[in-house]
Amino acid sequence: MTRIEPETKQQTKLIFPGLQPFYAFVIPLAWPIVRIAVGWNLLVHGWGKVTRGPSAYIGAFVEIGFDPALPWIWAGLIIEFVGGIALIIGLFTRFFAAAAAVEMLVITILYWKSGFSWLNRGYEYTLLWGLVCFAIALRGGGPYSVDRRIGVEL
Repeated sequence: MTRIEPETKQQTKLIFPGLQPFYAFVIPLAWPIVRIAVGWNLLVHGWGKVTRGPSAYIGAFVEIGFDPALPWIWAGLIIEFVGGIALIIGLFTRFFAAAAAVEMLVITILYWKSGFSWLNRGYEYTLLWGLVCFAIALRGGGPYSVDRRIGVEL
């Protein structure tokens, strides 16, 4: 599959041209860093659901309107824990990033009434991570991903 890259009409000039070799080396690492950071965040968040067990979350989920709660809890656990691992290694990247973006959208809607600030239980945090997950879903695994290595993406 051929990727279509956007064309730039004018290249920017570096103020310090001596940095060009450094940028040439690190630019391909930028996307995996973003993907790994998001995956790690999801993995750690999902790990709490794994260690405490889904039953620990039933009351909280029912209280916010997810009844029956267990299917929603399991979906969150899989998206966060399994999806986090998948994003870190770049496997089924688009699928898990899209699933996490949808999960973050649902949580953003739930916290909308609290306002923007996460300090007031607002939607700031979930909106940010949801948009980054959406960007990953659009872009895919990128360089240094299992998806790229096996040559298949969703």
